[in-house]
Amino acid sequence: MSPISRRTLVFGGLAAAGVSALPVRSAVIAATAAVPYPFQLGIASGEPDANSVVLWTRLAPSPLNADGQGGMANADVTVDWQVSTTDTFSTLVASGSVTARYASAHSVHVVAGGLNPDSDYFYRFRAQGHLSPVGRTRTTPALGAAGRDLVMAFTSCAHYEEGYYNVYRRMAEDNPGLILHLGDYIYEYGAVAGRTRTHAGATEIVTLADYRRRFAQYKTDPDLQAAHAVAPWIVVTDDHEVENNYAGMVRADSTPSLTTAQWTARRTSAYQAYYENMPLRPAQANSGNSIPLYRRLRWGNLATFHMLDTRQYRNDQACGDGWQVCSDADLASRSLPGNAQETWLLDGLAQHHGTWDIIGQQVFFARRFNSSGAGSMDSWDGYRASRARIQQGWVARGTRNPVVLTGDVHRAWASDLKADYNNASSATIGSELVTSSVSSSGDGDGSTTIPDLATNPWLKFYNNRRGYVRTTISPTQLRADFRNVAKVSEHGAAASTVKSFVIQEGLPGLQAV
Repeated sequence: MSPISRRTLVFGGLAAAGVSALPVRSAVIAATAAVPYPFQLGIASGEPDANSVVLWTRLAPSPLNADGQGGMANADVTVDWQVSTTDTFSTLVASGSVTARYASAHSVHVVAGGLNPDSDYFYRFRAQGHLSPVGRTRTTPALGAAGRDLVMAFTSCAHYEEGYYNVYRRMAEDNPGLILHLGDYIYEYGAVAGRTRTHAGATEIVTLADYRRRFAQYKTDPDLQAAHAVAPWIVVTDDHEVENNYAGMVRADSTPSLTTAQWTARRTSAYQAYYENMPLRPAQANSGNSIPLYRRLRWGNLATFHMLDTRQYRNDQACGDGWQVCSDADLASRSLPGNAQETWLLDGLAQHHGTWDIIGQQVFFARRFNSSGAGSMDSWDGYRASRARIQQGWVARGTRNPVVLTGDVHRAWASDLKADYNNASSATIGSELVTSSVSSSGDGDGSTTIPDLATNPWLKFYNNRRGYVRTTISPTQLRADFRNVAKVSEHGAAASTVKSFVIQEGLPGLQAV
């Protein structure tokens, strides 16, 4: 793979957001002939708080090398980093050096501290005589302050083979202050002939080298790099970062055939590669075959983000997974997030730190039965007692503005959340916004006819195109714009807003705009 120009990345990734290119230094140009450009995977930031943010990069001059090391030698490398209030870096507010270690695929996670609340910053790295692209990030408002209105975009499900990342590019152009990714950042499948693009590797990924290489392939995409460079991200996994539809330590697939020890090793490799490739704090580093991803992030007193992990701790899907009419889904002993995470979530919802309590998670939350009364056992319909405990719990705790954000299903949906799904006239107690996918399931047919509406009258919107949700969050309302792109089979499609809703503070439910 030929080196990607730093200027190309900066202009391509941030020009639409108003970020100018970093001036080229003569020393950098002179060095490029001797050492290959190491920042092929771009840069990223994430996990902001009022005084710090995580800065990420990974050195990989040859990203698709089969050993997963990105063309780097078996040696540690010093990486310098800088943070400034301007994209010229004329004055630095934070800087330092960090070691990119061979054992961690030369990834770095810098916690840049000493920053001001509710402020915008620019950052960059330097290694082996090269400068990285420039990224923009921001801190949260101080605790107790609402700060500026927040533009937050969220999406999920970016199957590389099924389409181009037009959605990521359009998100970057919206200039958000925060991006949430709700899972399926990569897909584990082997290459399939005839798709829009092709995975590197003919067979399903299993080893640490496989997962590192797969992340590297996805991260070489300039549209994904643009979205990472424009704003801090908050991320959680779903299933495809490990294996389709797994539940805790239970596999849903039998291909490839793995022993218990091999499956444990696969999970360990997948979680290690995920941490290495995401702008996460050290507290989220994997420990063996688990990774501590459920966590809370406060955006001043405007919002609290409760990020759930609905894969690692769930009971196995009921009745063999799939769409079923299944009484086991009502068993009180079954939990989708696991009992400890349920308790953690309800404890957080009782704290009332922000106007909005935003629950970022992976699978469909509202009841969604088909005309035969069957529901998806992989979603909260397969864990109905667990869902009821959480909904009843936030009502009992006086949570005024709960909003559930969802990915996974490759379609956009919007729904009111009901106190009793067996009684459509029961109280509306919250709202769910479901993003479509970045590319998974291809172009789609554009339909906006809500499936099985008679069975689920609380459903308010549906769209079968790839896209994302752009929210604008203020102390008085949360506006959600459902954005889609006409095609992912061709590169460069524009985005349009298909439908918008508003949730008023203190008034649960979606109001069409």
